Amino acid sequence: MSRFFDLVSKPARDMGEYSPPASLWQPVQQTPPRLIKLDSNENPFGPSPRAIDAMRSALSGSNSYPDDDCSLLRRALATHHDLPPEQVLVTAGSTALLSILCQTLLAPGLNAVTSERSFIVYRLAVQATGAHLIETPLRDDGFDPDAILGAIDGNTRLVFLANPNNPTGTVLDATVLDRFIASLPANVVVVLDEAYYEFAAHFAALRHVTYSRSLDYVRQGSSVVVLRTFSKAHGLAGLRVGYGLGPAELLAYCARMRNTFSVSSVAQAAALAAVDDQSHIERVVSNNAAEAKVMAEELFRCEYRVVPTSANFLYCDLRQDAIDFAGRLRDEGVSVRPLGVWGAPNCIRVTIGTPEQNLFFLNAIRKVALAGAPRQQQSSRLRS
Repeated sequence: MSRFFDLVSKPARDMGEYSPPASLWQPVQQTPPRLIKLDSNENPFGPSPRAIDAMRSALSGSNSYPDDDCSLLRRALATHHDLPPEQVLVTAGSTALLSILCQTLLAPGLNAVTSERSFIVYRLAVQATGAHLIETPLRDDGFDPDAILGAIDGNTRLVFLANPNNPTGTVLDATVLDRFIASLPANVVVVLDEAYYEFAAHFAALRHVTYSRSLDYVRQGSSVVVLRTFSKAHGLAGLRVGYGLGPAELLAYCARMRNTFSVSSVAQAAALAAVDDQSHIERVVSNNAAEAKVMAEELFRCEYRVVPTSANFLYCDLRQDAIDFAGRLRDEGVSVRPLGVWGAPNCIRVTIGTPEQNLFFLNAIRKVALAGAPRQQQSSRLRS
């Protein structure tokens, strides 16, 4: 037994460590000279020029603590979404708000419900409270609302719906989601995670379908908290700023659980400048939709199964060990995410990058595909 085993909390003992597979992380001297990172769903175009200018201006005031309430940003987001400021809560990334919601609503003996093969932070945030996470089976690579409803009981306090889902990129039909929200018991709060909102809305417009009526639920007073982030389409992942839209009373309780001064003044300034920069967002989402089509078609030609996406990444079934395949891709200079931790050992998630990055990735994957057998088998043949 280790030195601190009896001192740490039970949730800390029981939680498994989440880290990328060891085979993907090599010593610096073994890293390819040019590594294209397509493993974390980051915006390849970076922040809005307005956000960069705002960050530069904010740096001179870094000796002062930031506005703990993010007042200017909250008001701007409230105006942007046509909601009162009391229904907006800004946090250090939407992942921080996930943890805060769990701390506010969960405890040992209670549970939360989501789908298997969804955002891995749900599991970590729930387990940290000592509560239990129930994961229902997927249906057609996406959430099964009926299965989730069937898993809810009197001890359920939270339901997590990633829409689009990470890592599969699938969305719930808006009408189906309407019925789901209307069917929930009073003891349940739905966390509607729309981290990839801008991408999904653009895809929906191209496909002539309705993506989300999430803000209608908030305006109607439903027990729904909508999560948005500046990490994806806005390109501010390194600054950690996200927000929730939901019932004012619940968000006020959540605000009590938030760390003091958790959103830096630089992050607040950048997000405030990025909120309405539609030209930057349009550039990002237009490239994403066009490149998603190119990449999916090429991966299909390589005989891999690709799920149609509504996000800025592709979920690809390689029909072979994904960790080994990702390692060989890394040798070619591209980093992607194998999904064994999500229960999909033959699948990868690859971020949609710039046209140049995607071309490099496709050339690398063709080379790896042509190489055939996994490296372990090649090594065995060489030794024999």
